[in-house]
Amino acid sequence: MTEYERIITNVRVVRPDRDEVESLDIAIRAGTFARIAPDIDPGLAAEVVDGRGLLAFPGVVDAHQHWGIYNPLDVDARTESRAAAQGGVTTGLSYMRTGQLYLNRSGPYGELLPVCRELVDGNTYVDYTFHVAPILPEHLDELESIVDEQGVASFKVFMFYGGHGLHGSSKDQNAFLMTPPGHRYDVAFFERVMRAIQRLRQARPDLAPYVTLSLHCETAEIMAAYTEQVRGEGVLTGLAAYHASRPPHSEGLAVAVASYLAHETDLPTINLLHLSSAKAMESALTMARAYPHVDFRREVTIGHLLTDIETTKGVGAKVNPPIRPREDVERLWEHVLAGEVDWVVSDHACCRDEEKFGTDRDDVFLAKSGFGGTEYLLPGLVSEGSRRGMSYGHMARLLSWNPAQRYGLLRKGTIAEGYDADLVLVDPTATWTVRAEESESSQEYTPFEGMELTAKVVDVFLRGEAVLRDGAVVGEPRGRFVARPTAGPASS
Repeated sequence: MTEYERIITNVRVVRPDRDEVESLDIAIRAGTFARIAPDIDPGLAAEVVDGRGLLAFPGVVDAHQHWGIYNPLDVDARTESRAAAQGGVTTGLSYMRTGQLYLNRSGPYGELLPVCRELVDGNTYVDYTFHVAPILPEHLDELESIVDEQGVASFKVFMFYGGHGLHGSSKDQNAFLMTPPGHRYDVAFFERVMRAIQRLRQARPDLAPYVTLSLHCETAEIMAAYTEQVRGEGVLTGLAAYHASRPPHSEGLAVAVASYLAHETDLPTINLLHLSSAKAMESALTMARAYPHVDFRREVTIGHLLTDIETTKGVGAKVNPPIRPREDVERLWEHVLAGEVDWVVSDHACCRDEEKFGTDRDDVFLAKSGFGGTEYLLPGLVSEGSRRGMSYGHMARLLSWNPAQRYGLLRKGTIAEGYDADLVLVDPTATWTVRAEESESSQEYTPFEGMELTAKVVDVFLRGEAVLRDGAVVGEPRGRFVARPTAGPASS
């Protein structure tokens, strides 16, 4: 008689609540972890997988992706979720908004989110959910139904959109965001968003810990002025020019404004996204001390931890906020190792070659913003984190447990009985070189090209079923939409 569908033997289990690893077996039943113990009887399982002494990480929760921003959503769901599996990701959270790009339409989320679900369902190799950005005033009246009917509990503000474009200067944000005449997407509207979210939290205390607002913190006026200056001087080029055109103090000021608005509106659940510089982190930590009643969470991307304006050549690494100089990278790592960063993400936005580069491939101001990288998330952090003395448990907190808990993915994020059996086997001794052609993403280039990594994702299991074996995606798409907040772990 078989008690489990699968037992994975001989693995070194990494868990977020402890820094040491344990040599254990893992038994899976009905898509959940049913038992984690030494020497589980292999006769109790229909299938036994030899873990070969590899590290067993909890499935990565990549809390910041952009499926469908430049490619059709159903196409991105299939190709970019395959890339996500390569990076150890088993759950992806993708930002959606109305306006140009994404679905290229405006309107209520009660109409748009079901369309998104229809396009993604049946195409994704990993579990998924969405964050949404209130853009229109009527979106504020939808918040409760977005949570209750659409299963989406996290929201976003793009602070620079009011006076600066996605790729550079812009004077017509109404056209870009498809907003009606007279509506301004500005600080006053951001305050309205915060007050509406806090009203929802107060009305629904059962959901309140998981109803959060994330902010892209850059200051439009500063970026517009510095972009004009940098382009006018014509001295800097490439990533150095883009860094100078969106300077770090633009991030720091926006963090301060966002934080004071959170204080003013009594909204405590604030996520500061993709902090890229020493000044941004300094501002974030200063605001945390100034407003201890606000539960700030701080996010950093794997791109800002692994690359800088010198080591990453070409404009393919154009992203918002920009890739920074090496001194900023080192400061970010100091904050990561000090436990002052809450999670690490990819900010994956597949932008294919024909879309990315303008008529002059060397002009960073003509290039589109954003690039992929979810496939390097876990191997990148294990490689560089290990070199810097980070424990595997700390990595698991940053990549799995912390984002799962913050965003209400309460069956995800750890290897423990009753949780979804999302599992990644990692070889921490495998040295390999990043090549874009080996990625499952449809993006033909990568800013990580030629980088040597010292850890490799070998196998990935989603709810106990293999989606990656020996580094290759297997089977058909089996990813599901995860409504949030979900119920806690099932009883074993």
